[in-house]
Amino acid sequence: MPISRSTVLWGHVLTSLVSNAFTVVVIILVAFHYGLSIIGGGALAVVGILALFTLALLRRLPDCPKISGRCKRLFHPLVFLPFICSAFVPTESMPSAVRAFAENQPVTPIVGSIRALLSSQQVGNDIWIALGWRFGILMVAYTFAIRAYKKRV
Repeated sequence: MPISRSTVLWGHVLTSLVSNAFTVVVIILVAFHYGLSIIGGGALAVVGILALFTLALLRRLPDCPKISGRCKRLFHPLVFLPFICSAFVPTESMPSAVRAFAENQPVTPIVGSIRALLSSQQVGNDIWIALGWRFGILMVAYTFAIRAYKKRV
């Protein structure tokens, strides 16, 4: 049956989104069990930010079996960014070089936006910086994914 060339790529993207959405739902249910309370209506915006974050972190080509050792993974430094941001410790407590990096990378405004949205505080410019980073990364990732897919097909 003839299908569009991009169908496999879109299927991979949607499968990853659904898989990660299921993971986020489980994490949120556990958080509710331990006392998380969402104040205000920021939950939908948080879902959108997390979906964009998931799209930017897709690392595998379609047609790559998950268990195959011969499959080359497209690995990029974005995976390590959550470890050097304000998610775990405030940036003020970091050494100056690490603080400068942590304050000017994509994950810190995402974390700040999610925290503000879930606690019904003022988001400020963090949401726009986070969305700018996400769309920039998505455009670059989309370009590379299409090029890599065209080479394989």
